[in-house]
Amino acid sequence: MNFGQFQMITSLLPIKNSTFIFVAFFLTSIARVDAQESIAYQMPPEAIKDIADAVPTPGIVVDPAKKWLLVLERPSLSSIKKLSQKEFKLAGLRFTPASNAVSRRKTANSMRLVSIVDGVENKVTGLPELAAIDHVRFSPDGSSVAFTNTTEAGLELWVINVQTAKAERIHSTLNGVLSVRERPFAWISDRAALIAKSVPSGRGAPPEMSGVPNGPTIQQTTGEVSPARTYQDLLKNRHDEAVFGYYAESQLVVVNVDGNIKKVGAPAIYAKISSSPDGELLLVEKLERPFSYLVPYSRFAGRVEVWDISGNFVAEVARMNLAEDVPIGRNAVRTGRRNVGWRSDVDSTVYWVEARDGGDPKADVKYRDEVYTWSRPFDKEPQLLISMGYRFRDVYWGNDNLALFREWWWKNRGERIWKVQPGSRDAPPVKVFDYSYEDRYNAPGTPLMKRTSRGTSLLMTSKDGLIYLTSEGASPEGNRPFVNAFDFKTGNAKTVFRSSRPYLETPIMWMDLEENKLLTRRESKDEPPNFYVRDVLSGNVTALTNFSHPYPALAGVGRELIRYSRADGVKLTATLYTPPDYEEGDPPLPLLVWAYPREYKSLAAAAQVRDSPDRFSQVAWGSPLYWLTEGYAVMEGATMPIIGEGEEEPNDTYVEQLVASAQAAVDEAVQRGVADSNRVAIAGHSYGAFMTANLLAHSDIFRAGIARSGAFNRTLTPFGFQSEQRTFWEAPEIYFSMSPFMHAHKINEPILLTHGDADNNSGTFPIQSRRLYHALQGHGATARLVMFPYESHGFSARESVMHLLWEMNRWLDKYVKNATEAH
Repeated sequence: MNFGQFQMITSLLPIKNSTFIFVAFFLTSIARVDAQESIAYQMPPEAIKDIADAVPTPGIVVDPAKKWLLVLERPSLSSIKKLSQKEFKLAGLRFTPASNAVSRRKTANSMRLVSIVDGVENKVTGLPELAAIDHVRFSPDGSSVAFTNTTEAGLELWVINVQTAKAERIHSTLNGVLSVRERPFAWISDRAALIAKSVPSGRGAPPEMSGVPNGPTIQQTTGEVSPARTYQDLLKNRHDEAVFGYYAESQLVVVNVDGNIKKVGAPAIYAKISSSPDGELLLVEKLERPFSYLVPYSRFAGRVEVWDISGNFVAEVARMNLAEDVPIGRNAVRTGRRNVGWRSDVDSTVYWVEARDGGDPKADVKYRDEVYTWSRPFDKEPQLLISMGYRFRDVYWGNDNLALFREWWWKNRGERIWKVQPGSRDAPPVKVFDYSYEDRYNAPGTPLMKRTSRGTSLLMTSKDGLIYLTSEGASPEGNRPFVNAFDFKTGNAKTVFRSSRPYLETPIMWMDLEENKLLTRRESKDEPPNFYVRDVLSGNVTALTNFSHPYPALAGVGRELIRYSRADGVKLTATLYTPPDYEEGDPPLPLLVWAYPREYKSLAAAAQVRDSPDRFSQVAWGSPLYWLTEGYAVMEGATMPIIGEGEEEPNDTYVEQLVASAQAAVDEAVQRGVADSNRVAIAGHSYGAFMTANLLAHSDIFRAGIARSGAFNRTLTPFGFQSEQRTFWEAPEIYFSMSPFMHAHKINEPILLTHGDADNNSGTFPIQSRRLYHALQGHGATARLVMFPYESHGFSARESVMHLLWEMNRWLDKYVKNATEAH
């Protein structure tokens, strides 16, 4: 009703009724104003703020000679000013044009070298005042460390002299636009030099978009099947293509540690570069037009070539077509040669993988993938190394008599490891392990590797030919990481080390196999992770670091890994926290349940314990543990398994299983006397947000909910989502029943929706939260939508994180903690 309509209606009514309508109109106007609230960034309570501002536990890098530990110290949160810098979102990438670097990466701001021998620390000097350190890598001989530093003017290449602990800039115009997973440089084996991607000199001004279009943007399908997932930040027009090509193009250069630079080859869009183990050849992957508006840059056309170190062409290894027609589903891959790399155990041999099933997991074939090798001088036919019945996952090179290939298959959750003799083509592959990767209790583990003087990684083996496998060591008592020595001759594994309570100790690498010295990361409920050298025979440990507790306010919190059952008998797990001052027998507390559903094909695997009672609780920006300081109990990681055994798919009974798991979690907390059943909230991020909205729609277990960065209408992700491989057209009833948007009229508890305005995660478009909010508003629900400028799927700006915590705390206090009427 506008004011003119109000005047017309009131003129026809008695004064008394007119007054009533005026009040109603006024209140309606106020409600509408409140719905469009505009406020400055707010701060949460001091205790929550202090935890959010805490400096994270540092990370480490070990040099190849195992003499030094490089400790990387990181700041807590960045600023909204930094996040609001100009950013391009093209071809599935996000980068800052001013620096030619991928945006939104977490960086370190200082470093120090710690001697593994005597513990002496040397702070790295010469660093810029506002360092943004990334892509850290020791040289093959361990004498230097290369890293990038991001500035507002460009991406710089720096090198640390390990002996002096002094850093120097050796190149100022790296191109890191395509360095999402790959470094923009690589050490050249056996040399004090790096091959790097540089901004081409004289590349001119970037393309400018005309204000007047010269025609429409057109896409056309000609009958070919080209299903696509909900990728974001894709190219949309010719201008996007031009901008992407301009910023992605780079010039390869060889940079010596003294700063001497030599150009290699001509400018092109180089995606990946690596040096052969002998340092004489380069493996170069280039992207080529035509670009795509349907898929990200990783599926663009291109080719992989071998060059000599001067940039001369030696051989073409692979020519990759534009991959717009990759089938939907797990284990679907592009056709042609892929996963090209160097055999790390010999001088100059490349390997690659080729699909035998057209890349389609639905094809009925005996072999899915084949792995080939091709050796210098590349004048003979490539040699077949192994044919695999599942999809290639990884390879671990050892020597001519030993390589391990790992393959996997989604539909049956199967994984197998094969032993191959690369130097003896007549020797058939030997199956070493065959297991379900869902079965964490019986997982064999991952091989421990060693760094060589060439900078490569090889299988760590004993003199007797044993390999060493490490695993998180899942068990009914919780994770107990281990190292097993595996004997190929007998097929038996002997435990060399296993973590024991009250610590959670994770093996990282052998420091000295002959001396039985193992590098580990050790933590406990009350002690943050630190690094140790353990003598696995004597049990003695030597501390290499002494990082302090980052959250004093959470010291002494109650923490228990609990087990309970849902109504159908499935065993569930959660970590139950209580505030530091809580004692058994105290009155029940308001409870915050935090969860993330997962799908399983095996009931037994779904029931396995997935945590450790001895893990130190790290508090990231999105953690629920902040509310321990506000008098809440917190149930973190409450398992919500969605199980579909045999021919059944897990999501066929998603809602029923979800509600049953949630009810069991709350019942357990109430039965223990910890939680007040009238004051329980459910919350989650991403798929956990999806879960939250579903639980509010299909149950009355919770008082309120918080759904962060979720997807709520599955028809907007029609070619599959999460672990669902069926398309919307194959299973429309599943997409409908699982979408809380379709059941918005049933959500009768208060729900807080938050989302980053720049979310680029597949499926979680910001419009997902907006449209659910509109649906809730239309049905008169109690809901609040908070959109955060510039934030992506995970938040990074301090202003955003603090305001998010303020919103969540206010919501929980109003609708849960201080709720009085019965639920």
